[in-house]
Amino acid sequence: MISSILAISLAFGASVVAQSSSVICIAGQCLQGYSNTTIGATLSASGVSTEVLLLPGQYTSSTDPELLHELLTSSSATLSPSSGFSNSSSKSLVSLPLTVELQPGIAIYPQAFYSGQGSYSGLPNSPVGNASIPLTASSLAISGNVWAAVSAGGNSRVIIWDSIPDVSQLPQTASGSLSLLNMESSSCSPVCSGNGVCSSSGTCTCPTGFTGASCESCSSGFFGAHCQACPSGCTSCDDGISGTGRCLSPIVTNPPSSCNCINGECGSNGQCTCLAGWISAPNGTQCAACASGFFLDSSGNCEICQLGCSQCADGSGDCITCKSGFTQDANDRTKCDATQQTTSSGTACPDGSYSSGSSCQACSPECQTCSGSTSNDCIICASGTYSFNGSCVQTNSGGACQGSSLIANNNKHECDSCGSKCTSCEIPNFTVVSTIDQAQCTGCLPGYVLSQGKCVESCPSNTFLSPTDNLTCTACSSSCSSCAGSANFCLTCNNGLLASDGQCVNSCPSNTFSSSGACVTCHPDCATCSGGSFNQCTSCNKNLPVPTNGRCLATCSQNQYFDTTSSTCQSCDGSCSSCSGPGANNCLACSSSGQVLRGGACVAANCSSGSSIVPGLGICLSELVLVPSSSGSSPLPSITGLSTPVTSTTRQPLEWWEILLMALGCAFIFVAFLYCWRRRARKQREKETAAFASAKALDHKLNWRMRLVRFGQRLFGRSPSQPRPVTEEIALWKLRAAEEARHDREMEKLIGSYQYSNRTPSLYDHTHGDSHDYSQRLSAGSMFSQMTGDPQHGPEPRQPVKTNPLTSRFSTTTLGSSVYKKPILSRRAAKSATAAEAYATSVRQSPQPTGGSYLTPTNTGGSRNPFHNLIHP
Repeated sequence: MISSILAISLAFGASVVAQSSSVICIAGQCLQGYSNTTIGATLSASGVSTEVLLLPGQYTSSTDPELLHELLTSSSATLSPSSGFSNSSSKSLVSLPLTVELQPGIAIYPQAFYSGQGSYSGLPNSPVGNASIPLTASSLAISGNVWAAVSAGGNSRVIIWDSIPDVSQLPQTASGSLSLLNMESSSCSPVCSGNGVCSSSGTCTCPTGFTGASCESCSSGFFGAHCQACPSGCTSCDDGISGTGRCLSPIVTNPPSSCNCINGECGSNGQCTCLAGWISAPNGTQCAACASGFFLDSSGNCEICQLGCSQCADGSGDCITCKSGFTQDANDRTKCDATQQTTSSGTACPDGSYSSGSSCQACSPECQTCSGSTSNDCIICASGTYSFNGSCVQTNSGGACQGSSLIANNNKHECDSCGSKCTSCEIPNFTVVSTIDQAQCTGCLPGYVLSQGKCVESCPSNTFLSPTDNLTCTACSSSCSSCAGSANFCLTCNNGLLASDGQCVNSCPSNTFSSSGACVTCHPDCATCSGGSFNQCTSCNKNLPVPTNGRCLATCSQNQYFDTTSSTCQSCDGSCSSCSGPGANNCLACSSSGQVLRGGACVAANCSSGSSIVPGLGICLSELVLVPSSSGSSPLPSITGLSTPVTSTTRQPLEWWEILLMALGCAFIFVAFLYCWRRRARKQREKETAAFASAKALDHKLNWRMRLVRFGQRLFGRSPSQPRPVTEEIALWKLRAAEEARHDREMEKLIGSYQYSNRTPSLYDHTHGDSHDYSQRLSAGSMFSQMTGDPQHGPEPRQPVKTNPLTSRFSTTTLGSSVYKKPILSRRAAKSATAAEAYATSVRQSPQPTGGSYLTPTNTGGSRNPFHNLIHP
């Protein structure tokens, strides 16, 4: 709680920390001197003898000066925060960037300039209320987005938004002893109601019983301005923030439904005991159907059938089956009449007697009519007694049958059931002429209440449930149209009056509004209102004095003050970032970063030692550190790097747009390179094509007419009716394809002409008529023998007959070679044939031999074969 934490500050308020030499730093500057300032966190590292006090701010790896940089970037750097600057007071390792800031709340220091042992109070979890907590403080620091409401003597209420380095410099309107009234975060939108507390996360923290986005209403089962729980013994009450808390539905113990029972009572063992006339239904629900001899009447009660009827119809009660000795009444279908008792001689026996052979004998005194001599033989019981389970029983003064929960029915001469949901009943002033309609319930099943002798679910209008037995509905007084708890506590009134706190009044008092004939209390945020919501206020109380759009708020905005005269928010002077009143002399903090607060006015800081105002603290760095002059007190110890700037440079990470530009530049360079490479390749192909055309004499120069024709063809397209011109190269390729086809056909004939035999094959004589007669062979030697001079060692393939031998265009040395050779397309003159080529030509052109003889060389040594001498030297 705030009070317990601030009580600690009172104990430390009188203590004064002795001045000692220290180094105090902000990001970019450090000063060495004497100081009692304790706000912030102490930074130290192993191997570095100097400790520095870091004031609130952000520190990075590039923070000047060198001394601070060395400590921040040391691997052994540790931080010892002061009160309120961390969740723990123990040392912790430093990770950059480092932010030194006060946790959401307020820190109080017993001396000016944040000196001495400070105490810290965080944001409360529930509204502070009307209590005020004294603040013995000479300076105080408040975290961002947090405001504190303080009283400054008398009825002055001031809202503090900024840290105050010296309370004595506050304006006159905020001077005097300070007391804390409330403290909250300002980050909630919409603003919390007076019942909630705005947390630093921007959400409203609701105490127990409150609910809503702004904690503006009570949860179900809670009522009143403080959202109290409904009274014990109630399942529901008049809840809500404007509710009275009266019990609307008491807790029902052991209701019939708890043991699967409808018209019965649940015992402690969970068993159901049915009311008279009820049994379990066929679906298993207990006490849900009428027993034999009973019927269901229009009121939902199982009523007993007429005397002598064993089964009757629901609703009407008409008898369906009569008992033995009874017959259906001719005039009333609900009745069964007893058979007339007669003697053996046929004499009718009068009432009070029964037939016993030849005579009539008297009935038992307990019987009015009977069928025998005992009391169990009664048909109709005597006056004052009633039939119950075959016997005649008496009643008490209320007409209740003895030994049962039934009531006497003079019309049926039987003990009948009580009304619906009744566990017991009576007939006031019971006599033999009383009717069953006069019966009144005296007990009800759990969950039902008594109203005018009936068991009902709730008390009707103009009655209330008596708190004495929580069973009987009692009438309200004549002035109330509805009441609760007692006959005189009116909820609504007659004669046009308004019910206010149980009384009937002519007009609603302050802090209430009229609704449905009653005065309803306003929302706790309002002093007066037009409705029950927290945004229907017409005036505000002192805890939430600022009216805004129907709501009552605790503060104006930061650069405004509340004018009590006009009950409006007014703007502060331009020199103030927050203020307590109009003009330039009521500032609580300065809007300019070069000014400080002096007596409520903002003046130039004139910071010494080259320092500036510490952001968030409102004071120069030089005011926190006393630097002695050279001729003054003892000199300060020498510390290196105190003012030396950081020489090391760190590479800043690239921004996203820089990365994007670099990626786009790389993509552009790649596209440009690809374009240039493809252009160079295209030009190279064009150069090679031109060289090939020049070598093949295909690069004919076009005259101006042909160039004009080509341009027209490229512009308008080639006419499909005009065939493309056939060049010399295309003609040669077509000729080559035709010769290859002819060569393939000849090779097929050559392969098919091979014949295998046990003797040396001879050239077949085509002059004979039978083409399949192989006995006749040519006797000429094979071409192999003619070429080499050696005899053939294997069969000679039969050569196809060529009618017009043609020398192959692809070679001048072979005829139709199957080996593919690219044709030499040249315009050079053909060379003269060699000796071998001339010989091959002469052999091919020699005439075919006649007859069937073989061609045998006679003198191979004198052959004209030019290869013979090469093979056989």
